[in-house]
Amino acid sequence: MKTEKEHSEQAWQTLSSTYLFSRPWLTVRREDMLLPNGNRIPEYYLLEYPDWVNTIAVTKDGQFVMVRQYRPGIRRYSYELCAGVCEKTDASPLVSAQRELWEETGYGNGNWTEIMTISANASTHTNLTHCFLATDVERIDQPHQELTEDISVHLMTWNEVEQLLDNNEILQATMAAPLWKYRAMRL
Repeated sequence: MKTEKEHSEQAWQTLSSTYLFSRPWLTVRREDMLLPNGNRIPEYYLLEYPDWVNTIAVTKDGQFVMVRQYRPGIRRYSYELCAGVCEKTDASPLVSAQRELWEETGYGNGNWTEIMTISANASTHTNLTHCFLATDVERIDQPHQELTEDISVHLMTWNEVEQLLDNNEILQATMAAPLWKYRAMRL
């Protein structure tokens, strides 16, 4: 085993790549990979997704705009940040985040800052999640949810959001990470 000092920063080499499944929300490819140390992984699976966005949205009076929806993967309802996918027609992740907040909750405007960019699973996912903080948002419209969405909108105090974090009730890592960062920024 190499020490940290001896470790090579060379990228893995793709010997071959085969698409196994391709749909709008999920693409799977199998790659034959050669590691810098000479070892080979003949079946390495990668999941291609478009980039994602999420937003910590705080109203002018300090309420946090949260959504609640059923998550089939964990078979339970979950409080979450407003989130979604970066559409190819969106000019930037910021535009995607603003669109998603408006579509899912009816909230918008305010002051927007990207607070972090993270990977849901860097070993197998090809996309990134762009996390935003939007302060002074306001209700500008009714939600415009897609037919495949069943989302309820909830306004919460920071103490209520912290309680969800402390009680491990926000399980999705791409939701919890920006909220924990926000908490750290407040200290």
